[in-house]
Amino acid sequence: MEDGRQEIRTLEMHTGGEPVRIVTDGYPPIPGATILAKRRHARDRLDHLRRLLMFEPRGHFDMYGVIPVEPDLPDADLAVLFMHNEGYSTMCGHAVVALGRYAVDRGLVAAQEPETEVRIQCPCGLVTAFVEVQDGRSGRVRFTSVPAFAFALERTVETRTYGPVTLDIGYGGAFYALAPAGQFGLDVRTSRTRDLVDAAGEITAAVKAQVALEHPDDADLAFLYGTILTDGRDAAPGAPSANICVFAESQVDRSPTGSGVTARIAVQHRRGRTALGESRSFESVTGALFTGRALAETRVGRFPAVTVEVAGEAHYCGEARFFLEPGDEIGAGFLLR
Repeated sequence: MEDGRQEIRTLEMHTGGEPVRIVTDGYPPIPGATILAKRRHARDRLDHLRRLLMFEPRGHFDMYGVIPVEPDLPDADLAVLFMHNEGYSTMCGHAVVALGRYAVDRGLVAAQEPETEVRIQCPCGLVTAFVEVQDGRSGRVRFTSVPAFAFALERTVETRTYGPVTLDIGYGGAFYALAPAGQFGLDVRTSRTRDLVDAAGEITAAVKAQVALEHPDDADLAFLYGTILTDGRDAAPGAPSANICVFAESQVDRSPTGSGVTARIAVQHRRGRTALGESRSFESVTGALFTGRALAETRVGRFPAVTVEVAGEAHYCGEARFFLEPGDEIGAGFLLR
């Protein structure tokens, strides 16, 4: 800008109440031969812009964002990085649901009725979204992610408050620890969010300290993104299974968590609790619903895996022009929580 202010423009969406702040202009080019190299560049060289958009006064503790980048896969329609209060994720299902509509409505892909395919390169790999289109308007989105797998079943970790805790670890584009909230005397539908966050945070810390994760494709994928506390309904089709996902730096997902649903389906299938093609529903803290189902069996290195389809709805809620005046140190970003 002429007065020296840096300006970034965004499109604002939400999926089940979980924000999706999509950068549309003003971000510098992000170099890198691969998308994971671009992710490292953004983390190491451009993190001040993540803080600018995610933190107060423009964002908040639980803000979530998307940075479009140049794809390095020839069959990708677009490529994106994901950002949040701690850094940069490798996969985000709620954002993919929003990005499917965004790609169709912005003409990044040619709209076709009744459904338009959108190929999105994420740091974890290529994700394919299918966007319902009727009378030129985009709607509900389903997507198939990278192969998902159960990394560990009934792993025990030691915690300060709860002693030994038994949990599963699943991968759905990111790794999650999975445990029923009842194990901690909590209920995902009725307990205070603060209590659920504290329990999930303690589990995340314990797993990070005690379990060495691995991913056959790239070491950059081998980190625990968060913990999902469930209502324990892993083997019960029919009514939705409620969960709360606490990821990054104690950030609470308002949606059912697309990559988390993918991980839950992979673990359920590995345990023999859901069959191929069997649809399950998952409910978030806002009451939003995603559906998920395992489509096919495959492998990821030494791990038996499944391809999972997840479906949900996203909505537009605004556009923004953000800038930082010279000398505004507080405006560069802060968090109070």
